[in-house]
Amino acid sequence: MTSGWNWDGFFEYLFNGYLFSGAITTLWLTLAGIAGGLVVGCLLALLRLSPYRWIARVAQAYIWVFRGTPLLVQLIIIYTGLPQIGIKLSVTESALIGLILNEAAYLAEIIRGGILGVAAGQSNAGRALGLNSAQVMAYIVLPQAVRIIIPALGNSVNGLLKTTSVTSVISMEELLRSTQLLIQERFMVLELFTVAALYYLLMTSLWDIVQRRIERHFGRAYRNIAIVEGQ
Repeated sequence: MTSGWNWDGFFEYLFNGYLFSGAITTLWLTLAGIAGGLVVGCLLALLRLSPYRWIARVAQAYIWVFRGTPLLVQLIIIYTGLPQIGIKLSVTESALIGLILNEAAYLAEIIRGGILGVAAGQSNAGRALGLNSAQVMAYIVLPQAVRIIIPALGNSVNGLLKTTSVTSVISMEELLRSTQLLIQERFMVLELFTVAALYYLLMTSLWDIVQRRIERHFGRAYRNIAIVEGQ
């Protein structure tokens, strides 16, 4: 077992193909988790806003359960608990389902907050023009809610990039799991975890750049309106 810092080992694994593959897995898990979470989250948000109380309560109960319990526990239940009742899922399926279901609970509240952040007068104006509730939501409310949702959604992507590391507990070979497996072979704990940290830092930093550009894009129209009104 080596002692002290090993610069050769650090640079060797800084550009290691196996760790790079783990980072790619982390990226697609994040993208799939956000995409699936948005679909389920939108549905939950609309159900939470339903005029029928029992429907809203069902969605609220879902959000309460998945926000109130650790993702780690949820993954273990999905991967090791469900087979006891005849539902057997692969590691990848379990990881994806766990991330999507968990993320949906948080995104649902973000989306609901964005919808509620649109002034009620906007909906009333749409109805006055003869639009039905679905058209008001699709053409008036949601486009304006997106501007409110984008910053929080961007933060969710950033958070999920790091949260995917939890799937290593069910042997999903993302970045953290790949790092742990290499450590078992070479015992370079500090060097390999430092490399993993740098990979995570690079991914989150790149996303931060993308997020700022997306926010500027969706906020451009409102800045132009503010400039016109100020003249």
